Amino acid sequence: MYRSIRNELLQNPNVLKVAIASDAPGQTGVNSNPFLPEGFDKANRISMHNIRVDYDFIETMGIEIVEGRGFSPEFATDASTAFILNETAIRKIGWESPLGKQLEWIAGGDKYKKGVVIGVVKDFHFMSLHREIEPLVLHIWPRSYDNILIRIRPGDIRGTLAYVQKIWNRLAPNFPFIYSFLDEDFDKLYKSEERLGRIFIYFSLLSIFIASLGLIGLASYSAEQRTKEIGIRKVLGASIPNIVLLLSKEFTRWALVANFIAWPLAYYIMHRWLQNFAYRAAIGLGTFLLTATLTFLIALVSVGYQSLRAALADPVKSLRYE
Repeated sequence: MYRSIRNELLQNPNVLKVAIASDAPGQTGVNSNPFLPEGFDKANRISMHNIRVDYDFIETMGIEIVEGRGFSPEFATDASTAFILNETAIRKIGWESPLGKQLEWIAGGDKYKKGVVIGVVKDFHFMSLHREIEPLVLHIWPRSYDNILIRIRPGDIRGTLAYVQKIWNRLAPNFPFIYSFLDEDFDKLYKSEERLGRIFIYFSLLSIFIASLGLIGLASYSAEQRTKEIGIRKVLGASIPNIVLLLSKEFTRWALVANFIAWPLAYYIMHRWLQNFAYRAAIGLGTFLLTATLTFLIALVSVGYQSLRAALADPVKSLRYE
């Protein structure tokens, strides 16, 4: 049935490649089974992930072959004795020249295959970035195919999907038509991080708003308490910028203290969170300097209006203030 579906799909010019496999990259998990590489005894079998594929999988997924060749129907033994490994699997096994090495797949029951390595593919992510790229073996095993993978031309995606569904409903009416896009599958792996990011943004904005209200209130209270002092300074020749600076520096000083308290705590929390990812960005000093700059700007904007209003007040009224 798959061949009929594949041939029908490829008649549409918007369908570029079609393949079939047991698993697709971006899914929540890929099968892991024991393998016995050449040079190892049965007591030291290695557990590696494996995806059962067809001849077109590597080309359809755009996977790069760095050594050897891919699967081909021109080689009759590829269906029964050929294995392709990723670079991480080669490093784990320790082979310097993997091509032609023997490998046994021992999954239990009738799931057994003994063959040779015909190629090595460049490492690619087939699971979440929370984990490092792990050893992977590709081999042909038709009894485990569960997913049809289609590479389509960008543009008329809706029309192409309608065509695919039409072919599916005609040739496989007893099976529901369920599809997903590869980028969406990977996106689902990070939904928790996206939700956490939105929560942090909302609470950060709320915290900044509350803190700004507090600064405005403190600035207003401070200016009111120093009304006569401001009037005297203006009479003695103090300029408006000097008075604004006088009223503002107290709050900016506390903003600096708050940054020095928050930096270690923020670094610790972010460092612990990033440990969940095998591949992560470094937390540099620039991030904290940018945060400090934004903190000072928010503090200055919050107290600046009250300070400026106090500095512009009539000194005569200020001296009469009780």
